Order: sequence, then C-alpha cells, then structure tokens
Amino acid sequence: MDEAGVAAGAAVQNFPVRFDTKIAVLLRDDLEPWQRLNVTAFLVSGLGTMSPEVIGEPYEDADGTAYLPMFRQPVLVFQGTKETLTTAHRRALSRSLPRAVFTSDLFRTGNDRDNRAAVRAVGTDQLDLVGIAVHGPRNAVDKVLKGARMHP
Repeated sequence: MDEAGVAAGAAVQNFPVRFDTKIAVLLRDDLEPWQRLNVTAFLVSGLGTMSPEVIGEPYEDADGTAYLPMFRQPVLVFQGTKETLTTAHRRALSRSLPRAVFTSDLFRTGNDRDNRAAVRAVGTDQLDLVGIAVHGPRNAVDKVLKGARMHP
C-alpha cells in the first residue's frame, strides 16, 4: 500500500465513531453504591443475548492472550426517581425496545431461578423498579429516558 493508502486508512481509524443506537441504564437515585454497581452489571448482561449486534469482536493483547468480546459502543448510565423509572419503563414497552428490568425484590433472591420467579409474581404496572436497561435507536432511547439525568 502506498503512503496515500496508509494515510487514508489512518484517517478512517481516527475518525470519530457515531452509533445509530444507544445502550442506556437507568437507576433509581436512592440506591446504595454497591446496589448501583450490581444492578448495572445484571441489567447489561441481558442486552447482548437479545441484540447480538451490540457485541463487538474478541480482544487480544500484544502477547496474544485472548479476552471476551464486550459491547461495541458505550453504555450510558442515568439516574432518576421511582416515578422516572416507571415512566421510562412504560415508554420502553410502548416502543418495543429490548429491555431488562431489576426490581427491589431481586435484592432478596440469590439465583436466576428465584429472580425470574420474583419478577413473574408481579404485574407490569406494579413492578418496584430499581433499574432498567434499554437498547435501540438513539432517538427512541432518548425519548424513553426523558426526565432522567446522567449518573454522577
């Protein structure tokens, strides 16, 4: 490849990437720090299973050690009141966006089976949400999150 080709390739690699989609987590603003981290980790774990396009390629360091792939785009974390979460959840449902929920009941369970049973036991409108994760077109996710603020 000539110098012009190398320069063009470098320019493409340095060009800022803008994603058409957004991954966002919305946490209730009254959670303890450990709960915020735990809820975020649980919520984002489900997005790649339903939206595999959000997962990038595997990583490898200079020594050839392989690492698991991660999201190919940033995960933005927001916070809001209980009411903000309820409204965002309703908006995500109305837009049919891929979503994950974490309810207050899940702090009292210790495994996936009990987690699923705890969510299944409560109607959609009665879920005591402490966090949701959504993925979808940027504009749709922005509308879902209206009223929330970036997590500090």
